[in-house]
Amino acid sequence: MGDGARLIWDPIFTGYNFGDGHPMGPLRLDLTARLCKEFGLFDIVAPIAPEPADDDLLATVHDWGFIAAVKRASADPATAESAYGLGTEDDPAFVGMHEASARIVGGTVEMCRAVHAGEIEHGVNFCGGLHHAMRDRASGFCIYNDIAVGIAWLLDHGVERVAYLDVDVHHGDGVEAIFADDPRVLTASIHENGRLLFPGTGWARDIGHASGEGYALNVALPAGTSDSAWLRAVRSAIFPVVRAFKPQVLVTQHGCDTHMEDPLAHLALTVDAQRQAMLDIHDLAHELCNGRWISLGGGGYELVNVVPRAWTHLTAIAGHRPIEPQTEIPQAWRDQVAALTGRRGPARMSDLPPGSSPIWVQPWELGYNPHSPVDAAVMATREAIFAHHGLDVWFD
Repeated sequence: MGDGARLIWDPIFTGYNFGDGHPMGPLRLDLTARLCKEFGLFDIVAPIAPEPADDDLLATVHDWGFIAAVKRASADPATAESAYGLGTEDDPAFVGMHEASARIVGGTVEMCRAVHAGEIEHGVNFCGGLHHAMRDRASGFCIYNDIAVGIAWLLDHGVERVAYLDVDVHHGDGVEAIFADDPRVLTASIHENGRLLFPGTGWARDIGHASGEGYALNVALPAGTSDSAWLRAVRSAIFPVVRAFKPQVLVTQHGCDTHMEDPLAHLALTVDAQRQAMLDIHDLAHELCNGRWISLGGGGYELVNVVPRAWTHLTAIAGHRPIEPQTEIPQAWRDQVAALTGRRGPARMSDLPPGSSPIWVQPWELGYNPHSPVDAAVMATREAIFAHHGLDVWFD
């Protein structure tokens, strides 16, 4: 097993661009890469630029008719067909859409290949994580589902158990739907509940079906959930099941739209809590999978203050060079932000005041609080899923 890490990046990835005014602006990727470079991470986590996935690889997950529809709309956006989720407000068609989307898939599959081959321990593709795309249609800013294609590649190459963890604020519905009847894949999504938020799915009772029953896990949190409660939910509802599942590879999606400043959702996390979850997941990969970890981006729509810091932390953790939260951000990057956006970038890699104590997370063993809506959400998940894995709802 290799002991290094590798990163997918090239400015060509900013070609995944739905146009001016769309929340998923490619600036977020550009600023992340610039911040990684300023911190010297490109010398540690070597960036590579893969070719787009070919049609046969896309078809391991997506219907041929959908792939053909994306190609037509990519050549002429006026032909976009809403029946395939194309040409909508969320997923407007643009010239080159097929190639840009297929390149993201190519990046994620290359990280899966390199980790599986033992060339590296950790692979990062912060351009990826497009978890809403379905077999037969685009959805939620996602054209092709790079995550599902990557997981399918691992299964096709002999991996018997893959755990997929999704900490984006939105339910990872596309990945779950694609593997909902497959017991080789545990999909675990922790997200704001669907009462106010797209896609409106991912409740504790949604546990997969047929032979995959018990292998889809969902934690649906109330709006306003903040750092300590969110980390408690991750550790108490998801980690015990992942440990019981004993995955051989860990694939994770790190949408940072859980942040309190994100304009599209209603959780209240700091970048510090996001970083802590990354550290916890990294440790889990070493505990369970001999370090085999593919980490991906996802949502995140505060393009300057949040996304670059969150995914720079992710890249640094994958490179075994974590950045301390109170580290000052290089002035050169802040000058670039001002030149590109007219905004003042954040000064530190933390949202918490200097001298703050680490986030304290109450272990589940200290007790369940029935008056806490977060604990109620955790307990609903534990009641729905734990018995399927031989776990005790109260004590494990």
